[in-house]
Amino acid sequence: MFKIRRIKDVEPTAPGQINIKKRSRVPGVMITQFVEEVPEGMSTPDFTRKPIALTIQEGKLAIFKAVIVGKPEPTVTWTRNNGELNEENYKMVHDTSSGEYQLQIPDVSVDHADTYKCFATNEYGKAIVTAALNVIEIGYKKSRALQQSRTAIRETPEHLRKALKTTVDNEPKPETKRVIDDRFWELLMSADKKNYENICGEYGITDFRWMLKKLSEKKLEREHEQEKVVERLCNLKPIEMKGNGGAEFELEMSLRDPTSRIFLYKDGVMVPFDVDTEVKHGLRQVGKKFVFSINGISPEDAGLYQVEVGGVKIFSTDLKADNDPNSHGKKKARKTTRAGGGGGDLLKIAEEQQAKIEKERDVLLAKAKSDAEAEAEAEAKAKAKAEAEAKAKAETEAKAKVEAKVEAKAKAKTKANVKKVEKAKTKDKNENAGKKDTTTDTTGEDEQGEEEVKGEDEEDEEYEEEEEKEDGEPTPVADAEEEKMVQEKKKRVRAGPLVSDTVIDPGVYFTSGLSDISAIIGTESELVCRLSSEDCEGTWYKDGNEITTTEEMCIVNDGTYRKLVFKNCKEEDAGKYRYEADGRKTEALLVVEDPPKINKDDLAEFIKPVVIKTGKDAAFKLTFVGREPMKIQWYNEGEELLEDTHTRIEKSGSYSRLLLLKCNHKTRGEIKIKIKNEFGATEAITQLIVLDKPTPPLGPIDIIESSASCIDFKWRPPKDNGGSSITDYILERQQIGRNSWKKLGKIGPEAKYRDTDVDHGRKYCYHIRAENDQGVSEMMETDDIQAGTKAFAGPPTGLKVVSVFKDCINLAWSAPSNTGGTNILGYNVEKRKNGSNLWGLVNPPDEPIREKKYAVKDVVEGIEYEFRVSAINISGVGEPSAPSEFVVARDPKKPPGKVTDLKVTDSTYTTLSLTWTKPKEEEGVQDEAKGYFVELRPAENPEWGRCNSSAIIMNSFTIMGLKSMAMYWVRVVATNEGGDGEPQELDNYVIAMPPPVRPHFTDKKMKNFLVTRAGNSARLNYNFEASPIPTITWLKDGLPVPKHVTVNNSDTSSQLMITSSERQDTGIYTLILKNIVGQETSSVEIRVTDDPKPPGPVELEENVSGTVTIAWTASPDEKKDDRLHYMISKRDSVKRTWQTVADHLFNNKFTAINIMPGRQYKFRVYAKNDMGTSQPSESPTWEVKREKESFSLNLPASKDCSFEAPPAFSVPLKMHNAPESYECYMSCAVTGNPKPYITWYRNNINLNTNSSYYITNTCGVCSMAILKVGPKDSGEYTVVAENALGRVECSTKLVVKD
Repeated sequence: MFKIRRIKDVEPTAPGQINIKKRSRVPGVMITQFVEEVPEGMSTPDFTRKPIALTIQEGKLAIFKAVIVGKPEPTVTWTRNNGELNEENYKMVHDTSSGEYQLQIPDVSVDHADTYKCFATNEYGKAIVTAALNVIEIGYKKSRALQQSRTAIRETPEHLRKALKTTVDNEPKPETKRVIDDRFWELLMSADKKNYENICGEYGITDFRWMLKKLSEKKLEREHEQEKVVERLCNLKPIEMKGNGGAEFELEMSLRDPTSRIFLYKDGVMVPFDVDTEVKHGLRQVGKKFVFSINGISPEDAGLYQVEVGGVKIFSTDLKADNDPNSHGKKKARKTTRAGGGGGDLLKIAEEQQAKIEKERDVLLAKAKSDAEAEAEAEAKAKAKAEAEAKAKAETEAKAKVEAKVEAKAKAKTKANVKKVEKAKTKDKNENAGKKDTTTDTTGEDEQGEEEVKGEDEEDEEYEEEEEKEDGEPTPVADAEEEKMVQEKKKRVRAGPLVSDTVIDPGVYFTSGLSDISAIIGTESELVCRLSSEDCEGTWYKDGNEITTTEEMCIVNDGTYRKLVFKNCKEEDAGKYRYEADGRKTEALLVVEDPPKINKDDLAEFIKPVVIKTGKDAAFKLTFVGREPMKIQWYNEGEELLEDTHTRIEKSGSYSRLLLLKCNHKTRGEIKIKIKNEFGATEAITQLIVLDKPTPPLGPIDIIESSASCIDFKWRPPKDNGGSSITDYILERQQIGRNSWKKLGKIGPEAKYRDTDVDHGRKYCYHIRAENDQGVSEMMETDDIQAGTKAFAGPPTGLKVVSVFKDCINLAWSAPSNTGGTNILGYNVEKRKNGSNLWGLVNPPDEPIREKKYAVKDVVEGIEYEFRVSAINISGVGEPSAPSEFVVARDPKKPPGKVTDLKVTDSTYTTLSLTWTKPKEEEGVQDEAKGYFVELRPAENPEWGRCNSSAIIMNSFTIMGLKSMAMYWVRVVATNEGGDGEPQELDNYVIAMPPPVRPHFTDKKMKNFLVTRAGNSARLNYNFEASPIPTITWLKDGLPVPKHVTVNNSDTSSQLMITSSERQDTGIYTLILKNIVGQETSSVEIRVTDDPKPPGPVELEENVSGTVTIAWTASPDEKKDDRLHYMISKRDSVKRTWQTVADHLFNNKFTAINIMPGRQYKFRVYAKNDMGTSQPSESPTWEVKREKESFSLNLPASKDCSFEAPPAFSVPLKMHNAPESYECYMSCAVTGNPKPYITWYRNNINLNTNSSYYITNTCGVCSMAILKVGPKDSGEYTVVAENALGRVECSTKLVVKD
């Protein structure tokens, strides 16, 4: 019903079709009518509900909906202005019940934003409507676009002019293939989605849409690989640093093969590991959880770690080089801190640099002394003196500068306003955090020291400049000094040592700053910091206000420690605290937490169990305190309770109440309340006891004793005692076979009973009920118990006949596995003659046989017997054993002779069937054979093996499990009680194969012609029988089949398959089966064709009045397809409908009759073949003008005139070649007056009366149609026309193709 078309395609319009614009009731719908008048009951398409414009977020589902009416039902198509609609990204849906048509666009993207059109078309008109789709961008793309728009450099007019003046010949840059490290994909496939952005930023990937598409493809490939070795993979946790200086990563997986080996790789190199977690790389497995550990992390351990199972990558994680195990959970260190943490480092750097300078100076001096003589010594002394003076002078100047700087800082700090304090707070907080987390990393190298000192100087300069700007106008002296210092710093050139020889005292600084703490309300807490000196006073501040000691808050100075102690924390104590000393400060936050708390007395009252009777209500109430909001939950036996018809819950900021209505035994158990807020949680547990009658006692019963005098048994207590202990069990008893029950009464709380009032051998049944303070339970009925049960021994096993003689038969057997719990006292042996039903005891009844063997002497020679044995214990004679095999009382026999006539009756590739004749019996030489053994030996094996474990009595046997086409030797051995006879072998070896069979096909109906459309598959299947397996050969037109043709063969079938057929695959395919017996072939013609192309231009010509001859150019496919034919349809200006006037035409010309003057005619010619019908080729309009003449009567002189004429053929018959089962149409034109009589003949046989031929004669056009041509229709056809003036005939031939 749907059709996908590009919007620029033009709707085809038939010649003569008109376009009338109509108005729809729905605004925005355009209707075009193709005909002047729409027939009654028909209508043009129209929209009763049109699709509306959509504005939707990216990634959602967009649906355009429309309801369309029209008769006949219109064809609906969807298009868009820019681009095409493909079936992969667009889905068309039609609901036949409601008439609604939908265009669904899943996973909308920006590329889908466009104007969409819906077309509804039938033969009377079409309707069109448009709808717009707007897509809102979200996520990374939108934020990136906004950021680019905000940060874009605005071009000034000057820049624009320069750009206009300059012309650059931009050559297209060659596209470079994107190369991405494989580590990137490995990390993404094992990472969480929230980490995608960080990984992409690290590897410089900005195209997220491309990355996600590529990642989904790689994940799918990886999952297919992992399915081979892993059943389930989940809970992938990337590598994490641990506090002990190691790292771990873990995953859960179920291996398909538990013996599969697991490998660990680092940057593609295998890393050995052990189950011991103390080694460098360890593995710990707990169930399906695998934890890999790396101990003693060092920078060399950084890299990509991968886990592989069976050569398949399972998990990847990256260990960064900056993962310092000692700083796990801490902030990174800064070079200097404003709280004084950099003072000690600065001194250390100064000392190391001074020592280095002195060392170099000593080396230089020593070298100078060794090289120079006395004069050089004097110069060296003078130089040393000058250096000392310069050193002292530099020392003095450095000290003065430091003192001036400290004085300026102190003066500026006292004048700072609120804005400066806030900035200083933020900066100091960051520095204090850095100081607390780590110390400055000092290596003692010159370059590092220079960077640290330079950084501190720059920070001091910036800090001082900020203070001056914030204080307003500085004093002239300070301004001059500051300007002078700035000029000196700008002009300074580092020419000597970075730090002077004199070490400057950094003053008092913090060795340990304040730390953020959390305290529970009502408890004691303290803030502690530590100074480098005890002799220093400081000030405490809270939220910028100075604080002093109060009753609840105490300031303590303990040596170098400074403490602020809160004796009883309150909510108002929360805030930011700062301690300042000697111009340095540290600050921290105090958070006062108020978790839920329960009063001890209320808790003691709550935990007391609540005891109620069944059907009553139970109430629980508990008060508490804590900061709101609080979440309150009630649980019964671990399951959360929610309000319903039997549960009521009241909640407030200070208490909660639970009411359980109409409690039963299912409600009893643990009742728990859980209270939680942002600071913590608490819970309380109590018990609910619902009193009820107990449930029935539990079975099955356990029989302790069952004798002739008593029955002693026990059972299990009830599963639910009803909340109170069992007081008594109530019993009643029934003897099996009676209807009455005897009450035994209450027996106490113990779950067992001993019944001594029993009769030996009787069976009894008991009813047991449990009783507590609330009532009596339902009864439990026991199984039947028999008093004094006897335990007989089981049947003996392994009874066999050891030897047979005419007066004695020796038997042996084994003891029974079930002795009845007592010793076996003896055995009874019974015998029975063949054909009798009576068993007779062999041994005396009072003399059981003690041993497990016996010689039966009470036998008659020639009589056949069978035997059985019974075991005897203290209870009596037990069940007899299974009877032995029948034996005849006679002396031992001689082995039988050889079998005769041994031959093979049938064979297959795995089986071999044999028959033979029973050997002859000779008295005293060889006795009768009682069975046979078939033995087999492969040609390459010298040892014989038996095919049947026990002797067979039949004279035939089938050997199974042979190897195809293998050679075997076979023999048969006869046997009886006297032993095995001599074997009889086949004369020659036997090959495991069926009897030779000439190949022949077993299919009942075999195709000899197959038509398929180009692009579709073609398949030929043949089933056959042959032995041995034939050689199968397929040929196409006598040559081997092409490579793209697939042939699949088996022992009994062959298949030819063309996956995607093409026209060149047309031909005759032959299957040849050949073996040593013979050969069989079968051929089939495969015709690969397609919808035919339309015929060429159509021309019209009038040869006979009232007729028109239609001629056309042949279709281009006519030469390729000999089954192609034509169909002609006609439409006149009166009826205005197309009618088929001819079909199955194999020529390119046709004469249409009954052409009436004054009407306009159009003809369409279609090409048809086995696949379908082509597009029509349409003729120009044909019209025979009707001439209207004025009526005038001129009566000329009457003359005798004769219009009679003998018959003549104006258009003769043509020769026809028609395919079998197709229609054949013959026609000719005859003139004559009077009208001649027409007779049709086939092979001189009159056809006018034959109903199989449709013969017409209209206006001199004689035609004959054969609806279904067959081989019998071949021959010579003759038309004879005769009247009174003469006789004429015309002949043609019809050839019928197979």
